[in-house]
Amino acid sequence: MILPKIKVLRSHGRQYIPDLDAVELTEAFRGRPELTETGDTEALERAAAACPTGALTADPPALDLGRCLFCGECARTAPRNIRFTNDYRIGSPTREGLVVRPGDRCVKFDQKAVRSEIGRCFGRALQLREVCAGGDASIEMELNATGNVNFDLGRYGIGFTASPRHADGVVLSGPITANMAEALEICYDAVAEPKILVVCGSEACSGGLFAASRAVDRSFLDTHRPDLWLPGAPTHPMIYIDGILNLLGRKKRE
Repeated sequence: MILPKIKVLRSHGRQYIPDLDAVELTEAFRGRPELTETGDTEALERAAAACPTGALTADPPALDLGRCLFCGECARTAPRNIRFTNDYRIGSPTREGLVVRPGDRCVKFDQKAVRSEIGRCFGRALQLREVCAGGDASIEMELNATGNVNFDLGRYGIGFTASPRHADGVVLSGPITANMAEALEICYDAVAEPKILVVCGSEACSGGLFAASRAVDRSFLDTHRPDLWLPGAPTHPMIYIDGILNLLGRKKRE
């Protein structure tokens, strides 16, 4: 009978998020940090010295989200200087845009840095090929979640495809190990022009904890310019969704 099934569906309630632009994450989520200059820099210097990736500097005070692991240790060490908000709008079309300084109350999205053909060619539909270049699969789990019943990014015509021949660009995750460097290059070359390159996760943005490892080969980024930098360890689905929609011109970050 159909009636019992209807009752089950109604009991589940509404699972999808009606408006992805109005999402508010839990206060426990560590997103955009806010830095405050104080007369006492001792705690900030201790926090900078303890940062495992060198994301935090004390003089001048700055926090590089591309290196940040969002562990929160700096905020615990120097609570007067650093506070993590639950703001997930932290993607940037430039690497420099990921550096947060005292007084910054948002991560600006410089639309002038976005290539004009991106909105023109992919503004209504975008399919990307994800390449895990030596990561731990945490980014992939979050990217998979963008298409689930809650976020349903497919409603915007945005998704992932298995073949680079069918893709409009590449989403790169992981620090780029030497074993994956050639495979990444082959995959990227297989995508037809014009194409998009998205760097997703702190490991992909900077190498993360493995930046100085002999097993890492990041020369790919020396010859290819990413169109979007998305920090996170791992990157929350809303960080990805907000960044992609801003890149395509589907929304404007205030």
